[in-house]
Amino acid sequence: MYCVGVTGGIASGKSAVAHAFAALGIVIADADIAAREAVAVGSDGLAEVVAAFGPDILDDTGALDRAAMRKRVFGDDDARKRLEAIIHPRVRESLARQCAQATSPYAIAAIPLLAEVGARAAYPWLQRILVVDVPVEVQHARLIQRDGIDNALADKMIAAQATHEQRLAVADDIVVNTGSLEDLQRHVVLLDARYRSLANIA
Repeated sequence: MYCVGVTGGIASGKSAVAHAFAALGIVIADADIAAREAVAVGSDGLAEVVAAFGPDILDDTGALDRAAMRKRVFGDDDARKRLEAIIHPRVRESLARQCAQATSPYAIAAIPLLAEVGARAAYPWLQRILVVDVPVEVQHARLIQRDGIDNALADKMIAAQATHEQRLAVADDIVVNTGSLEDLQRHVVLLDARYRSLANIA
């Protein structure tokens, strides 16, 4: 199966791009959904997280308390790496399986932290990588508006991800998402035609 990875910084519009591809009939394998499923109640992944971090990272229902987990790993590289070592392999396996089983002409793997985890080194089965790009100041403004946070937290959230340059370095295709939703959808229609053509050749 021909598979395209879609990535971008926080508040860049990755979800809008994925929805636009889905509207054209393309199967989307979403890393965020796969990550949630990896630590669902009753899963081996959740059991591993509890073994690594203790039962206080669970909420009253026995599910992962995401806010408590974020506090635990934010600013603690060792804790974050331990958590990623549990979740990331499960996410990669899930995305590979979903893409392999896709019934559309090609598949999209929506992976927010693709540049951060090593891009093609981590996902060698991606034929192309599409980066949704916006200037940092646009990310900043959107984050404040979307999440109701202050400047300092917006800065920290952006700084915790790969840089603009690191993401562009792994890109085969780039969509600059500074226009309207209609502009974005037009870009996606053109990319869809390109990917259908490439998938036929592959």
